[in-house]
Amino acid sequence: MTILESPALPSHSDEALSVWRSQLNAAPQNRARVLVERIRKQESVLTDRLVKVYGQHPNVDALVQDLIQAAVQASLARAEDLWQLDLHRQAHPDWHQQGAVGYTAYVDQFAGNLQGITEKIDYLKSLGVTYLHLLPFFKAAEGPNDGGFAVAHFEEVAPTLGTQDDLLQLTQALRKAGISLCSDFVLNHVAQDHEWALKAKSGDLNYQNYFCLAKNTEEVAAWEKTLPQIFPDTAPGNFTFQPELNAWVWTTFYPYQWDLNYANPKVFLEVVSAMMRVANMGIEAFRLDSTGFLWKRIGTNSQNQPEVHCLLQALRALMEIACPGVLLKAEAIMPTQQLPPYFGLGESSGPECHLAYHSSLMAASWVALAEQDVSLLRSVMAQTPKVPQGSSWLSYVRCHDDIGWNVLKPDLEALGDITHERLIEASQFFAGLTAGSYARGAAFQTTHTRAVHGTNGMASALTGLESAQTPEELSLAIDRLLLLQGLSFFMGGLPLLYMGDELGLGNTTKEELGLRNGPDGRELHRPYWSEDKANQRHIAGSMASRIFSKIQQMAQLRKIHVAFKGNADVGLLANVHPQILGLQRNQDLIGLFNFSNQAIDLKFSDLGLGSIESIDSTSDSPTDLRLNSYQFMWINIASVASPVVLIH
Repeated sequence: MTILESPALPSHSDEALSVWRSQLNAAPQNRARVLVERIRKQESVLTDRLVKVYGQHPNVDALVQDLIQAAVQASLARAEDLWQLDLHRQAHPDWHQQGAVGYTAYVDQFAGNLQGITEKIDYLKSLGVTYLHLLPFFKAAEGPNDGGFAVAHFEEVAPTLGTQDDLLQLTQALRKAGISLCSDFVLNHVAQDHEWALKAKSGDLNYQNYFCLAKNTEEVAAWEKTLPQIFPDTAPGNFTFQPELNAWVWTTFYPYQWDLNYANPKVFLEVVSAMMRVANMGIEAFRLDSTGFLWKRIGTNSQNQPEVHCLLQALRALMEIACPGVLLKAEAIMPTQQLPPYFGLGESSGPECHLAYHSSLMAASWVALAEQDVSLLRSVMAQTPKVPQGSSWLSYVRCHDDIGWNVLKPDLEALGDITHERLIEASQFFAGLTAGSYARGAAFQTTHTRAVHGTNGMASALTGLESAQTPEELSLAIDRLLLLQGLSFFMGGLPLLYMGDELGLGNTTKEELGLRNGPDGRELHRPYWSEDKANQRHIAGSMASRIFSKIQQMAQLRKIHVAFKGNADVGLLANVHPQILGLQRNQDLIGLFNFSNQAIDLKFSDLGLGSIESIDSTSDSPTDLRLNSYQFMWINIASVASPVVLIH
């Protein structure tokens, strides 16, 4: 089947309509009434977006009814506690904007298995975590599987990590502790040993239509002209020949990950139905992996096409029917300027994702650290758009992926750097290739010395904890790490900690790397949990204690301070010093961040906050400020006349 061809849409809308109406008639009246109202609100949006994707086909209505039937079935199957949770969150749509703090980890590396995660709940609560993103824990491909993102089954827990009962027990325990569990849901592709791929290879034309296939090398070449390569060193190209099909399968990421063909509406129906069933296992948020790649268009880079957003908005409408208490998070790692559509601010405006990664902020904060200059960071902040009510930025310092510097190219070009020299220098600095660099990271996906390669490494290694030779160097490294976390916690609607960063956990050891499967350099920052390191957080003055206690303090402040409640407006303060980033959160809080290795003095009056004539002279009410090297401050200015330093 040629890419973007689609079989005829199903034509049994009357049957589907009859089924879900019969289901509602047989359901408890309280649920039926609620579902009728949800369908009334969402059906027109769902129809409109699917018509935009699949055209004015007379059987689009049939697809809509099939999807509503799946949503009704999923909603009626929700456990009573999940049903009540949905009702509460519908009544309080800002429930996730109450000083949330996130944490992300691989199940096996953090706790061995799902039962082990349950045993870590008290630890997470002590840190202030309210949102836990566990990286893929459903069944993945045999052999290399891209860290679990090569999905072999959407709904079956990986046998090495536990059972579905273990997952249900975990979600119940987390919910009781006030922690929402986020699961990855890979939208773009499945593993080559997924049931759909196996059926396609066996000759089933129906399932061959589930994938993007090219018939000959000429067709492949025509597509490749405008397609980027995600992993040019380890997985060059975007197509892989499959002898069983006598065709080339589109494989954006790795040859064992087959891209799904969303031009076939059956794919959308199957994928969304699976997601709603997974939500019924107690999942309260989905990280929608590879969102930008869902629609292929010849002559383009086949990313962020308009149909992507129509599909995501249709997905959101269905989730609002089936499980409206569940968050959708876009894994769209791209320049800030391209992200508003993922919040529903594109050509087809309307609710889309609740959360999106602010990858430009993350990358720019590392550049600022290397340069000891905040100009690029200020540029990113100036171009950060406001998001719709009920939506938030997800901020972070590190994650399971490399630092991708290319998201900053538009910001650099706006500042006149069309050769991206600053990104080249930053990538080399954090790979430890620059003389005098304290970083112990590694380049990713290129060996060319003048290319903007990605960077691997744990935050502790990149900030100098692993290279520190003296107490003074260690102290500076801790301050650098906390500076970046302080900015993430201040900026984010949801700051996300990567497992071990709260303790200064280092890179994966060389011995452990030798045991890992495959050549993926990102394994460098995928270490196993260290119980010894965790226990050191109780030892006053230790590195782990200094880092953990400060992050714990920031998490507590996020929960109690009004500036972190609801939709936050974060803006730039006056540019008082090239090494100081000044931010104001709503009207109540300012954050000052010194990216220099030198102490810097500044006057409170220089920040542009209005009259300060009546500031009192107590030690907690600053008129003149000194930020030591790599120091940050959060200052409460609810009364400008009497500002109070909350954390420093």
